[in-house]
Amino acid sequence: MSPENAATAAKLNITAGNRSKTVEMIVTGVLIACSLVAILVTVGIVFSLLFESLRFFERVPMSEFLFGTKWSPQTALRADQVAADGAFGAVPLITGTLLISFIAMCVATPLGLFSAIYLSEYASKRTRDWVKPLLEILAGIPTVVYGFFAALVVAPMLRSTGESVGLNVSSESALAAGLIMGVMIIPLISSLSDDVINAVPQSLRDASLGLGSTDSETIRNVILPAAIPGIAGSLLLAASRAIGETMIVVMAAGLAANLTANPLEAVTTITAQIVALLTGDQEFDSAKTLSAFALGLLLFIVTLILNVISLKIVNKYREQYD
Repeated sequence: MSPENAATAAKLNITAGNRSKTVEMIVTGVLIACSLVAILVTVGIVFSLLFESLRFFERVPMSEFLFGTKWSPQTALRADQVAADGAFGAVPLITGTLLISFIAMCVATPLGLFSAIYLSEYASKRTRDWVKPLLEILAGIPTVVYGFFAALVVAPMLRSTGESVGLNVSSESALAAGLIMGVMIIPLISSLSDDVINAVPQSLRDASLGLGSTDSETIRNVILPAAIPGIAGSLLLAASRAIGETMIVVMAAGLAANLTANPLEAVTTITAQIVALLTGDQEFDSAKTLSAFALGLLLFIVTLILNVISLKIVNKYREQYD
């Protein structure tokens, strides 16, 4: 190659390299901007909840909010009425949220986990290709549809069944909402648990089978113990999803803030009360409206703690087997 051609090729390489660096810098800048937008939105949500919650706690003591057993945020018409200034004890809401979420997890955990075990260990590839997409269709159904089904089918069925055996079942109950919410979160547990079980090294299966264990013994004594951290993480993520559900609760469990552990009675949750407090024209200077932000902050903290715990468990599992 002549010196002139070599010099031209070198200039072209330098120009192409500069263009690549420019494009890379632009792409990096766009990615950083997107990350900053996500972070700023999160920070904005936290500060908006915190600011309005502090305004609420200036009017209502935090101890009353966290430990009070009566929730009646409406404003009384006369000063001599009971709870003229409103009652803002969040214990009934917390109890209702935990009760419905517990019922949902009792439904979703065995169904989701057993379906994951079947799909990952027993089902053929053809069966898995058909069953798993059908199972995950449940995740794409709008929650309002689940709410309609719970209110129009499940709740009347539970009431008629309860009457036939002598039980008094409310037309809106924690049991109806919990059952349908459990069906809703089955795909979340099933999909995550399936991925976790498939991530268990094949060498553990081969070693167990080589020692004479059956498939069931291998699953029970080898695969599940190895996958427990990841399964626990999926259960915590599903629990946070159940705690944050709104539409099913509003339509199937009602808005009555009852402090009860009876699943046959009507209860309400934190998210349902937030919807009720912020529906329609509201004055954002009243304690009633500001209480919705305090509930939102409480719910944010609870779900954040659950997500952090689940991520720590999942990361510990991945570090062990990756």
